[in-house]
Amino acid sequence: MATIADNLQAVHARIVRAARAAGRGPGNIAVLAVSKTFPAKRIAEAQAAGQGAFGENYVQEAVEKITNLGHLPIEWHFIGPIQSNKTAAIAAHFQWVHSVERETIAQRLSVARPEGLPPLDICIQVNVSGEASKSGVQPGAEVALAEAIARLPGLRLRGLMTIPEPTPDLGLRRRRFALLREIKEKLAVRGHVLDTLSMGMSDDLEAAIAEGATMVRVGTAIFGKRDQ
Repeated sequence: MATIADNLQAVHARIVRAARAAGRGPGNIAVLAVSKTFPAKRIAEAQAAGQGAFGENYVQEAVEKITNLGHLPIEWHFIGPIQSNKTAAIAAHFQWVHSVERETIAQRLSVARPEGLPPLDICIQVNVSGEASKSGVQPGAEVALAEAIARLPGLRLRGLMTIPEPTPDLGLRRRRFALLREIKEKLAVRGHVLDTLSMGMSDDLEAAIAEGATMVRVGTAIFGKRDQ
């Protein structure tokens, strides 16, 4: 049976192949290990194998893991929907938040970020597929949100994140990821020079890398299938 270290090695090999196919340097693409629902001991195993950044979706579960693994040099990313009453815990325990879609949430994160900590790195979530059930701002609404975040103390706008609809249509996947890249380029024209495109997961990281992903969020390919 493959170990987490084996799985990480396989993921990095996929990234290298995808980057080379796209004419990109693989060193510019980071892996965010999505560790939601997996126990702290699995995260520690991945960290021992060289993985440094982990993404969590559920605040209470994540805070417990962060507390238990506080002795390890781990960078924690919050990637799930954000409830207003969870912003203080997120601001206190995480280094990154990928799923900001409302100015009010950004304001609450800013107020709650403890003094003495570095700014909280922020990605705006964009709903590139237009699904009513999907979180994220609609394309075009990211400009006002980016400008609001840029004015808030304790926050640092780093990039954009998206989760397109699952589809076997590779061309459609590429177009969704391309749209996020184009939005990033439009923001740059307005003075918001961002360095992060958080897009692509276990099943579609190659398509995301082809369209400019700088961070891929990988769970199943590292930790295996989750218990339902």
